[in-house]
Amino acid sequence: MSGLAVIAAISCVTRVMDPEEARRAIAEADRAWATAAEAHNLEGSVGVMADDGVMYPPDQAPVIGREAIKKYMASAFATPGFSVTWTTGDIHVAAGGDLAYSDARSRYTVPDSGGAIRTIHAKGIAVWQRGPDGQWRCVADIWNAAPE
Repeated sequence: MSGLAVIAAISCVTRVMDPEEARRAIAEADRAWATAAEAHNLEGSVGVMADDGVMYPPDQAPVIGREAIKKYMASAFATPGFSVTWTTGDIHVAAGGDLAYSDARSRYTVPDSGGAIRTIHAKGIAVWQRGPDGQWRCVADIWNAAPE
């Protein structure tokens, strides 16, 4: 094999991300997402989602695609008394280094039918994928109620 062919072959090999490096990058992306959501920063909240990402809110139809997710989040952020915070737990990275999932515990405040603010505790899973640009984006987010 010529030197040029070896260089070409090496340059075509995709670098597998170190699992610890991937966990750190996902944790950073998730912290930025949580901070944006807590501040009702719509663009920051939606920016972490993949273009074809899906949210699976409890007792509702899936919200498919970044534009639909943006409308869903805008509605939530506009609701008086709405808030969300979460803490990410474990992050598990697939052997290939481009897919992962994280678990989280969250707390929401929402108005009930009478307008009183109630607190909901939840648990969830986010599925992350590393894009061609190297950025980690959430491709699926699902959550449901959980005991405190």
